[in-house]
Amino acid sequence: MQEQTRACPSALRRFHQSRPRTLQRQLSRYVFIFIFKNVAPNAAHHQPLAVTYSEAIDWLYELRLLGSKLGLKNPRALAAHAGNPHERLRFTHVAGTNGKGSVCAMLESICREAGMKTGLFTSPHLLSFRERIQVNRQPVSEAQVVRLVECLQALMRNFPADRLPTFFEVVTVMALEHFAREEVDIVLWETGLGGRLDATNIVTPLASVITPIDLDHQQYLGYSLEQIAAEKAGIIKPGIPVFSAPQETPAEAVLQEHARQANASLTITAGEEPVALLGRHQRQNAALAKRVAQAVWPEIAEATITNGLAKVQWAARAQCFEMGDRKVVIDAAHNPASAEAFADVLQEDFAGQRPTLLLGMLADKNWDSNVATLAPLAGRVVCVPVNSERGLNPDQLAIAARAHCAEVECAGSVSAGWELVRSEPLVAVTGSLYLIGEVMDSLGLADAIDEPNLNEWKISKT
Repeated sequence: MQEQTRACPSALRRFHQSRPRTLQRQLSRYVFIFIFKNVAPNAAHHQPLAVTYSEAIDWLYELRLLGSKLGLKNPRALAAHAGNPHERLRFTHVAGTNGKGSVCAMLESICREAGMKTGLFTSPHLLSFRERIQVNRQPVSEAQVVRLVECLQALMRNFPADRLPTFFEVVTVMALEHFAREEVDIVLWETGLGGRLDATNIVTPLASVITPIDLDHQQYLGYSLEQIAAEKAGIIKPGIPVFSAPQETPAEAVLQEHARQANASLTITAGEEPVALLGRHQRQNAALAKRVAQAVWPEIAEATITNGLAKVQWAARAQCFEMGDRKVVIDAAHNPASAEAFADVLQEDFAGQRPTLLLGMLADKNWDSNVATLAPLAGRVVCVPVNSERGLNPDQLAIAARAHCAEVECAGSVSAGWELVRSEPLVAVTGSLYLIGEVMDSLGLADAIDEPNLNEWKISKT
């Protein structure tokens, strides 16, 4: 028998069911607040109905309309209402511009190889919301998501309508609650945006880890390396050791000063280590992960670390699929530094080959720089739209690509673009997680792309 769980108030649930899916994507933040203020309180005393996974995801989708508010007041309050589950857990906290998820995945693989029960929290997700919260690399189940959403719906009633927790704040506390229930030994904890004011920054970790810092999300974090580094350095805690990848001089100076003020040791880790993931940048990430593991868990044997790095898996990071005599390599590169890293992979691991590039990007990214880095390596570029409110018109992408590649064309959809390139011997797919997800679906490599739009977000102005 299907497990029965409690849900959001019945009146709010009737609202969910009464409107078409397209309408929920047009609702403003203020309509959402109006509903919580006027409908939810009046329904609070009604008997809750059972909620399905689909309804739980719909509820999370509604939270997106609140935007993404930077600050720790709400996540601390929400965690407190949940009983402060993070106080029963141990963390390594990872910030940075590129490589955060990869380093978390490497540390998770090392810890699991050492016999620990691991929690992994990363964002955004590729195909399913459940990827964000994993125990021993198993995504949280649909039934567990339902129970967690039920819990958070109840906790949300403690907040005034004009200060409701946002999607990421809610998901952060969902993850903490899940990991505490599962009694994991260690949580590999990735920041969402920045660090200083990120919802993940309510924890006190065993170590703070900072991957390479570069320009991204400048409209939120600052327009210089120093400003962005200061936001990332916000995860540094008094007396907690800090481990960093090599940084540009301005960024490293900021980290040094923050560590000094916090009386925290700072270790800059250079070099490379063998790892299952392609690319020099991943070997550098592996060196950082190894150094953290050696310092935090000195009892872990060298062979265990080596085996963990050899077994790590991390989707859509220079991931290669072989289909007969054809290869498709997919990478989530979406900013200049990650595009350069992917270009290095193409030149190093696919030397002598000119791939066909299937490219789709978001308009709020530094897309012209990515095109200038990747298009010269391609024999052909096919530009496609991505299924996002922030998607870039492929015609604009094509104009930029024609300055670097002789053969450039556009397709009206990702599926149409895939049909144009699918017979090529080497296809490189990059530019956006949205694009990657749709292509993986076309390749039959995804069970379902059930919640891609949960990755949509913007900073709230209130």
